[in-house]
Amino acid sequence: MSAPTEEALKNLQLESEETPKSEGNDVTPESQAVVEDATAAKKKKKKSNKKKGIVYINNSYPDNVFPEGEWMEYPLEVNSYRTTDEEKRYLDRQQNNRWQDFRKGAEIHRRVRAKARQNIRPGMLMLEAADLIENSVRKYTGNDHTLKQGIGFPTGLSVNHIAAHYTPNSTDKQIVKQDDVMKIDIGVHVNGRIVDSAFTLTFDDKYDSLLTAVREATYTGVKEAGIDVRLNDIGAAVQEVMESYEMELNGKTYPIKCIRNLNGHNIGDYVIHSGKTVPIVANGDMTKMEEGETFAIETFGTTGNGYVIGQGECSHYALNQDIDNIPLSTQSAKNLVKSIKSNFGTLPWCRRYLERAGESNYLLALNQLVRAGVVEDYPPLVDVAGSYTAQFEHTILLHPHMKEVVSKGDDF
Repeated sequence: MSAPTEEALKNLQLESEETPKSEGNDVTPESQAVVEDATAAKKKKKKSNKKKGIVYINNSYPDNVFPEGEWMEYPLEVNSYRTTDEEKRYLDRQQNNRWQDFRKGAEIHRRVRAKARQNIRPGMLMLEAADLIENSVRKYTGNDHTLKQGIGFPTGLSVNHIAAHYTPNSTDKQIVKQDDVMKIDIGVHVNGRIVDSAFTLTFDDKYDSLLTAVREATYTGVKEAGIDVRLNDIGAAVQEVMESYEMELNGKTYPIKCIRNLNGHNIGDYVIHSGKTVPIVANGDMTKMEEGETFAIETFGTTGNGYVIGQGECSHYALNQDIDNIPLSTQSAKNLVKSIKSNFGTLPWCRRYLERAGESNYLLALNQLVRAGVVEDYPPLVDVAGSYTAQFEHTILLHPHMKEVVSKGDDF
């Protein structure tokens, strides 16, 4: 039996609601049943359209097998054998738990950045934007302990000439503006395996050339990266692409430059910057990438000088390594170190995270830790005022047989 059309259902509803139930003109049992079915269907549809809350990501993947990223063969001919080599594939399978941690973090990342794109709008407080992103990460990871899984580093919301390392402190009243060029840098970790990926959000298409230049430069870095590739060669390729673009703004044309003192980097377990750096200009570094390493391939473009300095109120911090023998003069500083170790370990954090962990009146102790070298501070990194900067970034895994762009999504 075919279902009644929407128009027929509407007519039957009108008949049941508006036609007097006089003798000879009663609604038939059949038509009343159709109306009741239609009403029930409408209620069910309305209920299903209600906004769904964020739930623990494992509920969507009960077998703990998460989506793979984008696979790419290695660029050097000397490594072409790896793709089909059975021994290399066997070695890769031995690390499957590690890869699943990264893939779980990447799936959370894709969902969180989709929410950021959908919901961050001009007029919103920066604090609201940060809470939107970070609370989403917390919910997708089941609000687990911060050292087991969760936020990998403070959410970057750097705007315009600020290229990196800005996140709002709790007293920050800055709002998102229509003309902002916002770098949204999000970290998600699972068992210390950090997925580091970033994109640039704008609300005006006048910045499209800048975003295209940086996005294509990042894609170039991802394509060129691989086992035995020299870091200098990646930087040279990125620079060539980035600096082939220019942007016209208010009748003036700006060449787009690489920010030469910002780099991609190795990622270690619980350590966001570990060992090697991946330049975005040719710098003469002949160091090679190696099998099993994880890298964040990130590029920054600017209409300014192409060089950043630390400036402004600091929000980003991280515990240094090998600090146990550094003497501390106050009990408050000693207590703060204990809190940082138990909540973040070597993962970066910000003042808001300390407050969330229950710390208050901590600034004096924090400054003591910075001066003693126990904690490293990372102030905002800025180009010349009035310039615009953009960033795109992906995390890649150098498997024995192929590389996996684990953070790749439909958005970029």
